[in-house]
Amino acid sequence: MPTQNPPDDLMTTQNPPDDQDSAARKVSGKQVCSFHDVVVHLDLREDNRLYTATRPVLDHTKSTEVTMDVSLIAIIDVIEKDLKFISNMWILMQWENEHISWDPSEFCGIELLTIPTEWLWKPDLVIEERLEMDKVVPSPYVSVHCNGTVYALNKEVVVSTCRMNVYKFPFDTQSCDLTFSSGIYDPEELQLKAAFNLAATRYFSVMMMRTEYDWMFQNFSYVEINASDFRPNRIVYTVTMNRKAVLYIVNFLLPVLCFLCLDMASFLISDRGGEKLSFKVTVLLAVTVLQLILNDILPATSNRMPIIAMYCFGSFSLMLLSLLETLIVTYLLEKDSQKTETDKDPNLKEDKTKGCDREKRWFYNDVPDGGDERDTTHKLQSMAEEDNNLKGESHGFQVILDGLRDLEKNLRVFFRSKEDGGRPAGYWTRMATRINKAFFIVYVTTVVMFLIAIFSAWGPEY
Repeated sequence: MPTQNPPDDLMTTQNPPDDQDSAARKVSGKQVCSFHDVVVHLDLREDNRLYTATRPVLDHTKSTEVTMDVSLIAIIDVIEKDLKFISNMWILMQWENEHISWDPSEFCGIELLTIPTEWLWKPDLVIEERLEMDKVVPSPYVSVHCNGTVYALNKEVVVSTCRMNVYKFPFDTQSCDLTFSSGIYDPEELQLKAAFNLAATRYFSVMMMRTEYDWMFQNFSYVEINASDFRPNRIVYTVTMNRKAVLYIVNFLLPVLCFLCLDMASFLISDRGGEKLSFKVTVLLAVTVLQLILNDILPATSNRMPIIAMYCFGSFSLMLLSLLETLIVTYLLEKDSQKTETDKDPNLKEDKTKGCDREKRWFYNDVPDGGDERDTTHKLQSMAEEDNNLKGESHGFQVILDGLRDLEKNLRVFFRSKEDGGRPAGYWTRMATRINKAFFIVYVTTVVMFLIAIFSAWGPEY
């Protein structure tokens, strides 16, 4: 029985779709291809567990080598108080997927394909110093080469912790580490390698640097650490940067230095009165305000006291000693002034007035109230004669009285000086002047030596 050929429409429906697509893309003898053809050929899709569930190796004993290239693009912020380092980084990773490959000649020379990240397996690399894991947004696409090499580029803002060394603040140099490692895989399953050498990594970071905040980028290096003590192998990238200290010099160091100079210049103010004392208290309070500002900047986890803290505390202590010296000198001057007022004799005029009153009373008491005028005249003449006789004697008595008064005054001063320790008048004023001169010399010498020691400690280490 002869066979019957199938109809043409049935033959058309039984042809494979790939042959139809290939035939349809041949236009004028030229083959036309698309990325969709490669995706269909490789059967790439999100629900294909062959590409997403396991490591992309044909032999399970073979490890997957992940090559990394990290570039620092910007230094966004460095928060010393919270020990945070915020940076913008480009992280390029590449690895081999042994399940994916195609011949570019069969697909019009297509060698590179970009597909969603969820369609392929990716290494679980983490940054150990990262603080905000929930804000990580991975790149939505990866690139696949025809030989099975997968490229993934992530542009991330990394918020990481950094161990700050603020001993030489604001002339300090900070080094912050970023450690890349695998969270799940053992060293036998996943190996991390650096893509370029140190010179190439640093050069690329310098060329791509966008912003440095208030820091100056110094170096960007890495070191590969092999697996040990149940830790996988890892790559540690180190960012080294110097602080731009001009703003801190103008707004912090110079004001404290000016306050210290003003405190030394306050010795030119008179110690009598309260102007000098109030001036020193005002300068001391100004330094206290700067110390409070410094406390909000520096972290409290430093092993050593920063030099700038020594600088502020030393200046505060010197000003405090100067204030105490002013209090002592003011007290001595006030004590001497009270002693001088006490030594004055307020009864001298009173004694003279009492002597005149006694003479008047003696004269008028001897004059009788009644009697004739001749008896009165006779008595007045006799009194005048007696008065002339007594004038010579009264002059001698007046000299004796003046001598007695001087003796009394000297004895009074002597006994009061004995009560005060035998110190003459003006002793405390002279003592205060000597203390003031001696303290000023010692104070200026101490301030100069203190500043030399502080600024030498801020200098470079050899």
